[in-house]
Amino acid sequence: MKLALGCDHGGFPLMEAVRRYLSEKHIEVEDFGCFSTESVDYAPIAAKTARAVAEGQADYGVLICTTGLGVSMAANKVKGIRAAVCTNELSAEMTRRHNNANVLCMGARMVDETAALRMLDIFLGTPFEGGRHQRRIDQIAQIEEGTL
Repeated sequence: MKLALGCDHGGFPLMEAVRRYLSEKHIEVEDFGCFSTESVDYAPIAAKTARAVAEGQADYGVLICTTGLGVSMAANKVKGIRAAVCTNELSAEMTRRHNNANVLCMGARMVDETAALRMLDIFLGTPFEGGRHQRRIDQIAQIEEGTL
C-alpha cells in the first residue's frame, strides 16, 4: 500500500505524527508537504496529493489542514477523488464502506493525535461494500462528467 500525504501549516504538527506512525507501520508514502509551520496555501498541496491518488501513484491520500474542510474542497475538484472530512471513527468507517472515499481529510483543531491515528487505521482497514453503494459512486462520477 502507498499513501499520498499533504498538509498546510495548520495541519503540519498532526501530519508529523501521521508520518511517524506510517513509517512505524512500514507503509510507503509520497509526501507533498508542507514541511514546517510556515504559512502556505493548501490548494496546490491538496491538488498534488489528490492527483497522485487519481492517477494511481498512490492507493489513498491523507490531507490535513486546520479544519479539514479546505483541503477536502480542493481535493474534490480532482476527477476521481472522493475526499471526506472525518471527525470520528464512525465517519472514517462509513465513508469507506458506503462512499468508497479515497482521500481522508482531517482537521488538526478538530481531532487529537490519538483520534487521527485511529481514524486512519479504520479508513485504511475498511473495505468498500459495493452493491447499492456502487450505483451512488457511479452517480458521483456522472456529476464529474456533467451527465447527471
